[in-house]
Amino acid sequence: METLKHECGVAMIRLRKPLEYYKEKYGSCFYGLNKLYLLMEKQHNRGQEGAGLGCIKLNSTPGNEYIFRERALGASAIQEIFDNVKHTVGNAKTAEHRDETELPFIGEVYMGHLRYSTTGKSGISYVHPFLRRNNWRARNLMLCGNFNMTNVDEIFNSIVSEGQHPKIYADTVLILEQLGSRLDNEQQRLYRLLREKGLSGCELTRQIEANISIPNIITEPAKLWDGGYVICGAIGSGDIFALRDPHGIRPAFYYYDDEIVVIASERPVIQTTMHLDIDQVKELEPGSAIIVNQKGDIAITDILGKQQNQRCSFERIYFSRGSDADIYNERKALGHEIAPAILKAVDEDLDNTVFSFIPNTAEVAYIGLMEGMEKYLKAQVIEKICTIDPACDDYKARLENLLYKKHLRCEKIAIKDIKLRTFITEGETRDDLAAHVYDVTYGQVAKGIDNLVVIDDSIVRGTTLKQSIIGILDRLHPRRIVIVSSSPQVRYPDYYGIDMSRMSEFAAFRAAIRLLKKRGMQSVIDDVYAKCKAQQDLPKEKVVNYVTEIYAPFTDEEISDEIAEMLTPAGTKAEVKIIYQTLDGLHKSIPNHPGDWYFSGNYPTPGGNRMVNIAFINYYEGNPNKR
Repeated sequence: METLKHECGVAMIRLRKPLEYYKEKYGSCFYGLNKLYLLMEKQHNRGQEGAGLGCIKLNSTPGNEYIFRERALGASAIQEIFDNVKHTVGNAKTAEHRDETELPFIGEVYMGHLRYSTTGKSGISYVHPFLRRNNWRARNLMLCGNFNMTNVDEIFNSIVSEGQHPKIYADTVLILEQLGSRLDNEQQRLYRLLREKGLSGCELTRQIEANISIPNIITEPAKLWDGGYVICGAIGSGDIFALRDPHGIRPAFYYYDDEIVVIASERPVIQTTMHLDIDQVKELEPGSAIIVNQKGDIAITDILGKQQNQRCSFERIYFSRGSDADIYNERKALGHEIAPAILKAVDEDLDNTVFSFIPNTAEVAYIGLMEGMEKYLKAQVIEKICTIDPACDDYKARLENLLYKKHLRCEKIAIKDIKLRTFITEGETRDDLAAHVYDVTYGQVAKGIDNLVVIDDSIVRGTTLKQSIIGILDRLHPRRIVIVSSSPQVRYPDYYGIDMSRMSEFAAFRAAIRLLKKRGMQSVIDDVYAKCKAQQDLPKEKVVNYVTEIYAPFTDEEISDEIAEMLTPAGTKAEVKIIYQTLDGLHKSIPNHPGDWYFSGNYPTPGGNRMVNIAFINYYEGNPNKR
């Protein structure tokens, strides 16, 4: 019902054959560029704020440009950058009659990025890919990533201690300078080594380009990074890499054959773009990098070692495309798992319960929920059949009544109707418009008799529930409205690439604070603040997440009930219940992605604990929007 801001997405392509090969085989020198467009467009859900692409030509002659970049802001950024590229290159018919070495944006290395800011910093200067230029090809570095670092201060201080003078305090820029410095060092190492062998001039340059060691460049800087990340880089002479964090917090997948290497944030995106079966696309293991050298040779290299599995569960619940085979089954399992709690909420009265879902992203969980309810309904029917005496006169009629008249009532109740006009920005007019974002289907709910169950994939802030959803559902006059979240209560901020960084955003946090105050337990809030303040100067490795103590006095059900009371608009006639998935249900449904810090507070890196304490301090001190 409420849109969460997505994390970023990445896409990389490395063509392993000369450009002429693709022109002859596929009839176009646009082969790589077209594949990049598909990879980016299929991940457009990750790029709500901007997008960028970069291209490197490997056989450009001196005096000609060989690195190209295009970036744009806004929801239509993907279309805009490719329109600009098309305008620059010329139409396909014209381009095919020109030498590929003369065409801009026609090269062997492509990098694409879809951006959503998680730091509050916006503008074209923050849109990836970032570029570090130099007159030597092998000293040029292009960088993009899906990441957020929790220890930007440490990275900044490390760079400054080396004598550098960063001009922007942003993790992407700092990482670019970190890696750029290591690239310079690698160049110097090779220069000294090859000079001792008697090489000079162009041959020396060619040998430096051919012998760059990507692990020498990325290993030491990456040891300092605390966060969730997939960092992608390309060197002007042709080497590329993608490095995943050691906990596997952020996702990365790849495919390669003798023609192409493809890297992206989501598996089905590669499957669709390259027409592949699921087992042909590989997951990049945590702590590892996929590296392609100048010649096109591929290596999967363990850079940081694999640490405890903290693959993000919210990625599976909400952010990634549901067309992935495993994610589809996991979302169904989430719906199936929560069925018993819903049965309890409607007093097991399925005859008088209507089931639906909002928004469309919750449809898969809804299917799983219906399967769970169907299982219960079949068991109920079998139990009742066993109580009928086969010898009774109306045995057949009673049997038919159970077999054919018992069914689940599944309806499409809420429909997204309009989008808010941006020029309406305040006052009652805006609130009234917000209340009509969804329309409802009339005539399917018996007034004053039926329960109405609506499942969502997540309920984080609850704003849309209070402003719109509960009100429009109440127009149907159900006896009871049951709002269901297929994910658990979101209680803690994220600091690894998703824009959920403030305590005051979360309905669960606000409900817990209300309960503490209602029950005369203000001292718990004060004590947590004091403990958080006492840790401010500690190294991040020694910081404890004391915010968990805000929730400790209450059961999940108590907090859910308080959320329901808090979000129910005045004048609502139906009884309102809100049900959340349990942590056990989450892990049972998504066993291979146990990263649950949003729900449990168990952050995968020390930086997460430090940041959540800072977020609580900001809330307590009246700076809830401070990052």
